[in-house]
Amino acid sequence: MRLKLDWKPRKVFYGWWIVGACFLISLYAGGVVFYGFTAIIEPLANEFGWSYAQISLAASLRGLEMGLLAPLVGILVDRWGPRRLLIGGAIVTCLGLTVLSRTTSLAAFYGSFVILAIGMSACSSTVLMTAVANWFRRRIGLAMGIMICGYGFAGLLVPIIANLIDTYDWRLAIGMLAAGMLVICLPLALVVRHKPEHYGYHPDGEVDNPGRSADSLVQTRTVEIDVGTRQALKSRTFWHITLSLLAQAVVVSSVITHVMPYLGSIGLTRSRSSLIAMTIPLVSIAGRLGLGWLGDRVDKRRVIAGGLAMMCGGLLCFGLIASGALWLIVPFLILFGIGYGGNNTMRASVIGEFFGRRNFGAIHGFMIGIMALGGIAGPPLAGWVFDHWGSYQPIWFVFAALAVAAIPVALTTPAVDAPLRSPDNH
Repeated sequence: MRLKLDWKPRKVFYGWWIVGACFLISLYAGGVVFYGFTAIIEPLANEFGWSYAQISLAASLRGLEMGLLAPLVGILVDRWGPRRLLIGGAIVTCLGLTVLSRTTSLAAFYGSFVILAIGMSACSSTVLMTAVANWFRRRIGLAMGIMICGYGFAGLLVPIIANLIDTYDWRLAIGMLAAGMLVICLPLALVVRHKPEHYGYHPDGEVDNPGRSADSLVQTRTVEIDVGTRQALKSRTFWHITLSLLAQAVVVSSVITHVMPYLGSIGLTRSRSSLIAMTIPLVSIAGRLGLGWLGDRVDKRRVIAGGLAMMCGGLLCFGLIASGALWLIVPFLILFGIGYGGNNTMRASVIGEFFGRRNFGAIHGFMIGIMALGGIAGPPLAGWVFDHWGSYQPIWFVFAALAVAAIPVALTTPAVDAPLRSPDNH
């Protein structure tokens, strides 16, 4: 007697493949261009004699270009889909890194970061988050948390980049990283698709089934909010979210850019400093997943405020490290990492909740463009404080107060009056 096995492997919802591809792109691109920049500051200062303020201004130029381009990129990703932008972004970022590896003057150094900014705008969180947000609604917090964990794991590249620079010289190391953009990110970009409706899906993997009644379909789906880009930009909701996260952008860009120089200035070795720089985004993974999961279940505004409060506590610990309390490194890593990591997830989740999916890319792009002002101002200000006072400690305390001021802004975010639409009316 033959036993008949009536079993078929369950088909994995394609949205999770997109989450995986975006995870890996964010890991490599974020590690090389964003988190890895701290490892190059000291070699550049030693070779060219530039000040920390001059060098960190490059991070601001990167933020300026990304900020100016973010609204345009958001509109384009809504219209063209993410794949074209990711392919072009990988190529331009590779070009920018190649120019950086051949830098001989401050002007050329700044020029390379303008090119990097253009390339990274097309590989930015606006594009990656839009790709994921289009495929998820009920589980957007979890999906987005998993995807942006790539930026958390990007911290693993910091000691690798530092070791490459120390071993092979910074020029050769940057050239190797440039080649990696083509080898790693281009194939991953081909996996990404635009909207599930184009492929017979609905968000979260729901599929039309002729055998099911209309009533059954209605019960399994919810009506979506649908806010136009102009309406979103005029709403108090948009500005409360944006201004609270603008404060975070000031703080995060400054800490990530100056963490190794700061720790070096208080006596830690370069190898230990790189490990701590690596740990910040790694710890943020707990926030990206944990607060993302929590945001699907409780008021997202309270979650954002909680993240800002944790960042404040972490910054206070970070500043007191300079007084000799090295044990405060651990609470700094936990509080700061979880706080900012969680709020990076919540940014996408709260946009989806208050404004919907249809114009997600454009709304996110305008929000990132405004937040970029904080990323522009923070690093040079921190570098200027060190150049003039020989210590980073005062600026960390100022930034802690800034995080506190942003908490009531997040908590008082109002709901937006918007029309509703059926998920089928796309």
